[in-house]
Amino acid sequence: MIGIIDYGMGNLRSVENALDHLGLDHVISSDSQVLDQCDRLILPGVGAMQDCMKALKEAGLDTWLRAQTKPLLGICLGMQAFFEDSAENGGVQCLGLLPGHFEKMEDPAIRVPHIGWNELEVAPDHPLKDILGDHPYVYYDHSYYGCDLDPDTILGVSRHGKYTIPGLTGKGSLLACQFHPEKSGETGLKILSYFGKEMQS
Repeated sequence: MIGIIDYGMGNLRSVENALDHLGLDHVISSDSQVLDQCDRLILPGVGAMQDCMKALKEAGLDTWLRAQTKPLLGICLGMQAFFEDSAENGGVQCLGLLPGHFEKMEDPAIRVPHIGWNELEVAPDHPLKDILGDHPYVYYDHSYYGCDLDPDTILGVSRHGKYTIPGLTGKGSLLACQFHPEKSGETGLKILSYFGKEMQS
C-alpha cells in the first residue's frame, strides 16, 4: 500500500491516476496514523516552499516525515522539501533529510520557469538506468534547482542552459524527482512502478 501524503498542496489526483494505471494500491491521507499503515509514501507538491513547510508543520507531518525509514518518494516541491533549505520566499528551512540547498535559476538566455520535456541522464550504476534505457525524457515545471548536493545522492540530471539540474536524487529509502513522473508518460510510469514494486528501504 502506498500512502499519498495530503497536506493541501499536492497534485494528488494526477499521482493517484498514475498509480491506478499501474494497479498499485494506494490511499490519500493527511492522518499520520493512516499513513503509518502504508508500506511506501509519496510526498507530492505544487506551489511555494514557504507554504509547503507551513502546511507540513501545521499538520504535524514535518517531524513525522523526519522519522520515516520506509521508502519515500518526493515529487517536485516534495523533492525540494527533502533538502536543507530553499532561497524561495527569502529563505525557508526544509526537512533536512538530504544535504543541499535550492536556488532560483536566473539566466536571461533560458526560460524560467523551466517548463516542458527534457532528457534525463540517469547514473549508469542505478537500477533505473536499465529500466529507462537510453535518452529518457521527463516533464519539468520549476524555477528552483538543487545546489551543493552530495554527489552520491544525484541519480540523474537534465541540462537547461548553463544549469545542470539534479532531476533525480535519493539515498537509501529516499527517492526524489524534480520533474513530475505522473506527467512524464511511459518514462514516469516506469519510475513510479520501480518505486512502488522494486525499491527497498
